[in-house]
Amino acid sequence: MSQRKTTGDKVGRVTIKDVAVHAGVSVASVSRVLSGGNYPVSDAVRSRVMRVVRDLDYVTNAHARSLAGGGTPTVSILINDITGAAFAHVAKGVEGATALRGWLSLVGTTGDDPDRELALVNLMRQQGVAAVLLLGGAYDYDEYQLRMARFARSLDAAGSHLVLVGRPGLRGDVPATTIDYDNESGAYAMACHLLSAGHRRILVLPGPAQLTTAQGRLNGARRAFEAYGAPFDRGLVRHGPYVDEYGYGAVEAALHETPDFTAVLAGTDTVAAGALRALRAAGLRVPDDVSIAGYDDIPLASQLSPRLTTVHVPYEEMGRVALRAVADRRKGAGTATRYTSVDAERLVLGTHVVVRDSVRPPKRGR
Repeated sequence: MSQRKTTGDKVGRVTIKDVAVHAGVSVASVSRVLSGGNYPVSDAVRSRVMRVVRDLDYVTNAHARSLAGGGTPTVSILINDITGAAFAHVAKGVEGATALRGWLSLVGTTGDDPDRELALVNLMRQQGVAAVLLLGGAYDYDEYQLRMARFARSLDAAGSHLVLVGRPGLRGDVPATTIDYDNESGAYAMACHLLSAGHRRILVLPGPAQLTTAQGRLNGARRAFEAYGAPFDRGLVRHGPYVDEYGYGAVEAALHETPDFTAVLAGTDTVAAGALRALRAAGLRVPDDVSIAGYDDIPLASQLSPRLTTVHVPYEEMGRVALRAVADRRKGAGTATRYTSVDAERLVLGTHVVVRDSVRPPKRGR
């Protein structure tokens, strides 16, 4: 059974009174069991109450007043790595929007661990936050999707809501809002920019193979090659984490194995910075010898030398739109905005190429 109960045609949250009725004890007894204190409650009563709590998926928390419309609403932001520049900007957008409304925000890190991410979602459900915002790419395998869908329904039943930011929506009919950006089209546009400059041997560094973000960026690059009628060499694709060292190591290895590439299409600006270091260490100039393009348009992109041509993603705006969607749901309003919308629960923001100094036509002989 879920946290949402049905009595006649009334639908509402499971209460401590419901637990007491199902367990055949008083509300005071249920409160004593759930408080965890040294109250005189028999083992039989304690066992019966906890079994009903599990069966009804009852959530006890310190923020029930905020879920019921009183108190200060709290939003949980779950992010892979708080030092990652891109989604730190999403968190900044959320934080700014919550502050304007007088709300609170909590930030938790998942450490690129899907089990920890799921555990944190469950913990936030128990804490009774107004919404859980999951930032960044998702893991594309069935068990993860099923477990996350279950938590989305559990959050919904508890009066909370799951918001997926910068990642695809969950499969099937799941009560969650998606605030995404046109990831694949951004990679397509950047690959087309390189191809239109004359590059055909492009080293592609999309990111971790199992992450939906990397999969979308690789698909976008592949589509661009198809559009140009150019062969796409899978041997020039190198997967790895979105860190500087990945860019450096991938370029260093490629210079030994397939040194004829004339451009690097990096999955993030941070990866592009690592690629730039590796090329310089090898005595190659950017963009005279090899061009580099990034993705994200974080402040680093305009601080590199040469300044990085990259894909702009409106990360702060994504955070603000995500919080607005939560606020609209709490007011009972729709989520219609000026952004491209597939339906009321999925909004997609656009991306675009920012042309700077790191790309030019390839030199002959490379």
